[in-house]
Amino acid sequence: MFHSPGYHSDLSLKLSEVFDDIGMNETMVMKSRQAILLNEAMKSITYKSVDKQSMFCFGSQSEGTTTMDLNSDTDSLLCNHDINVIQDYSEWQPGLTNLLMIQNDSTSPGYCQLQLTRPDLPLPVTKALNKYHAKVNRDTVILKNTIIRSTYTEGHGPAWVMRGRDDERDMDIVQAFHCKSWPREARPWLQRGAGNYWPTPEIKKFAERSGCFVVPVGSKFSQNETLEWRISTSLAERSLMFSLNITQIRCYILMKMILKTYLTSQGEGHLSSFMCKTVLMYCVENTHPNEWKEDNLWKCLLLCLQRLHRNLTERNCPHFIIPGNNLMAGNISLQVKHKLQDTLCHIMQSNGSVLFGIKIDDLGQRLQIKLNVLSHPVPSLYAHEPLSLISLANVFDTTRTVCVLHRYLLQQIPNAMSKVLQQSLLQYIRNYTTIYREGSVLEQTASSLLVLPICSTLGTVIASINLQKNNIGLPSEAADWLHAGLNSDVSSGRLKQASVFYCLGDMVRTDAILQEITRRYTRNAVEPACGCHNFPRIGRKIEFAEDAHFKNIVCVVRENVSFCVKFTRAEINCTPHELQYEMFRSTKMDMLHRDTSEVHWMDWATVDSLPFLHFLQYKTYGQLQRRSDQQRALNDLIVTIETETNLRHRETALNILGQCFEKENRNQDALNSYVRSLNVKQKNNAAGLHICRLLAKIVNNARD
Repeated sequence: MFHSPGYHSDLSLKLSEVFDDIGMNETMVMKSRQAILLNEAMKSITYKSVDKQSMFCFGSQSEGTTTMDLNSDTDSLLCNHDINVIQDYSEWQPGLTNLLMIQNDSTSPGYCQLQLTRPDLPLPVTKALNKYHAKVNRDTVILKNTIIRSTYTEGHGPAWVMRGRDDERDMDIVQAFHCKSWPREARPWLQRGAGNYWPTPEIKKFAERSGCFVVPVGSKFSQNETLEWRISTSLAERSLMFSLNITQIRCYILMKMILKTYLTSQGEGHLSSFMCKTVLMYCVENTHPNEWKEDNLWKCLLLCLQRLHRNLTERNCPHFIIPGNNLMAGNISLQVKHKLQDTLCHIMQSNGSVLFGIKIDDLGQRLQIKLNVLSHPVPSLYAHEPLSLISLANVFDTTRTVCVLHRYLLQQIPNAMSKVLQQSLLQYIRNYTTIYREGSVLEQTASSLLVLPICSTLGTVIASINLQKNNIGLPSEAADWLHAGLNSDVSSGRLKQASVFYCLGDMVRTDAILQEITRRYTRNAVEPACGCHNFPRIGRKIEFAEDAHFKNIVCVVRENVSFCVKFTRAEINCTPHELQYEMFRSTKMDMLHRDTSEVHWMDWATVDSLPFLHFLQYKTYGQLQRRSDQQRALNDLIVTIETETNLRHRETALNILGQCFEKENRNQDALNSYVRSLNVKQKNNAAGLHICRLLAKIVNNARD
């Protein structure tokens, strides 16, 4: 069967169909890239406004060259713009820390040293100032790479790892410095293969303009490893990957699947996906574009595997842009080399049957079904929809980024009512507005997602300060900012507006806003989103999954996502008193049990939108003497807590439910609710205070 005429073409076409089924087509690749680049833009414009840093996303996630089961990390690079890496003194800039890139006989290919220069003149520093400096001769002081790496203990190489929460992927974060000019060592690449089809002159021009990064890791073979910094051309490499066609991308993914299935254990982990990417780039550079088409996928894969085999023979995998940097140096022993070569030979001689053994994304079984090797389809292959899962992952990553960055900004400002707080919030809004007016399309989208929650917070802060001064009514400035923030998502902006009117005693306006939220909040099409808790997401709502797949991300955020509602202490006068307890949830002992992500928001009141909606309905209808509506709202609150699987602040929902029960004189139910809350979160929970308060009330009532 494997030698029949046209088999390889048929195998390639069926394999391409399998990739379509698992979400590796042009549409999904572009969708994933856009989502990752949107997240990159949101982080960069936010971090840059606070501490002059930018975040870049690299690797398989940003390229759209991964699948659900490959589950690649998000490789992120955090760049400090106060540091200016230069290659000669003509690039020196006043007001920045300028570091001169040095390459000589003592530095490894693809690496450099960073020489300190004076802050006032383009001249070298001649005296080591601290333990992170090394004086290598009379006129040269070098910056050690340990200045960054010593700060972070988790991770590998120059990276530290941020574990993914909820549906967010793990993130490898690298701290780096940027050099605006293209590295001298990489300049021959700009002229290499001038007559080839790929890379195009436009790609090389972009690469040259993008410059490079220096990453705090030295060569393992250097005598002065702590003095070296690796030169990274990640921006250029990303543009190269963006220019590949779908067959080339699928070929790369197949190489990674083969690596993970057949080569990792034998190679003791020394072959990497980056080597596979490098091999692919060389093959694309030296092959006519007409070869890279769907009915030739198997032969293209063989071409790449053959080159990888030659690299193993020579134990040299030259970096695509800096060929002097051997990616295999010191990684492949002779024994491992022979094992890997034997396995590669077996794979190349298999006529494709080896692909049947790939379990990643059920590729092997799916391919056998396509080729009629399996007579009966495997039901489990159709129990999930990879396209939908990819879309969901993109949406959850984006919504979490919005939530985390909102929390990050609030953490930077005073947690009390003041003019400084208002000015800080206003400055954030001005920054986002400027980017929206002057930035790229991607930056405009990013700023539009980020600015609205800040508008709501500013409106609530102004209203809270006004109430503290015993002023009646809502200042027009506060009303304008609250109105500006209404469409941040399905509910949270409107709930903050409703909370303000509730605290002002305007129940008619409050009721009108709550009715509007109820109209918008379709339970099966809306998912809660939050940047606070580390809880796994359970289940998927069918309508939400469909909307996530067919709508663009901005529409999904505005129409299908419900952020948690945050009230800082500066907004306390616009926070219902039942929620104000959450701002003082922690004893001194509790504070010792906070992790780094909880340090700030646990001094705020944070509540999921849907429970807060029903709680405000209960309170508002009580004020309006609408008893039946009030009881319906209480029942909706109970049902929401019992049935909504993805609440992020369930303990808070149970605390406000308990206070509603107290209002109904259902003290035992209230007590049960507080105990359940403590079962959800034992420390840093206002439920302990509520239990003490309730028991004291019960005892006092018994005495009376």
